[in-house]
Amino acid sequence: MSTGELLNIEPLELKFPFELKKQISCSLQLSNKTDSYVAFKVKTTNPKKYCVRPNTGVVTPRSTCDVIVTMQAQKEAPADMQCKDKFLLQSVKTVDGTSPKDITADMFNKEAGHVVEECKLRVLYVSPPQPPSPVPEGSEEGSSPRGSVSENGNANGSDFTQAARGFTERPESQDRSAEARALISRLTEEKNNAIQQNSKLCQELELLKREGNKSRGGVSFVIVVLIGLLGIIMGYLMKTT
Repeated sequence: MSTGELLNIEPLELKFPFELKKQISCSLQLSNKTDSYVAFKVKTTNPKKYCVRPNTGVVTPRSTCDVIVTMQAQKEAPADMQCKDKFLLQSVKTVDGTSPKDITADMFNKEAGHVVEECKLRVLYVSPPQPPSPVPEGSEEGSSPRGSVSENGNANGSDFTQAARGFTERPESQDRSAEARALISRLTEEKNNAIQQNSKLCQELELLKREGNKSRGGVSFVIVVLIGLLGIIMGYLMKTT
């Protein structure tokens, strides 16, 4: 923490958990130690690489202000994870009621007679936090997933046996699940084929019914015609006799 006369600055090192192709942010907290309004301005040696919000502002008496520094996504990692970038935070007392819109560059000009307090900030790259390792099934919370070690420094043989058994059982369960999926797929295909065959049989049965109705209608018509001809012949024979 910086203990200047105007502002307390926390932290003095900007630590970025470096990851390629990922935008990373960290924050600064500025605390006004005075009973006056304090204007501040943040500068950097690499303005294209960082975005500071707000880069200028006013901290009211005995209050705090948060500044967010965002590093743009990087395509390459620096050598040895070292960063030479630096920041400079300037602060100066100003009149009461000053707003961020009232801040000008001349307020931080020492040659103009202004008392400007400056604080340099370093940039550090740190390793990103690692995700917690999954706890194996059957292990109690807080216990180590590794095999236990006896007093003489040798690993417990039963733990290795259980571990080997677990590795051998996993492929069997995977094979069983694969067989079950194959059986379900085959039964589903057979069901669909049966439905299609049933539909086809229904269509053929309906067609046979229609053809049967037509054939019965044709036979009855022929019988009527034959009976009519037979009647005509009988009538003619009766006349001739």
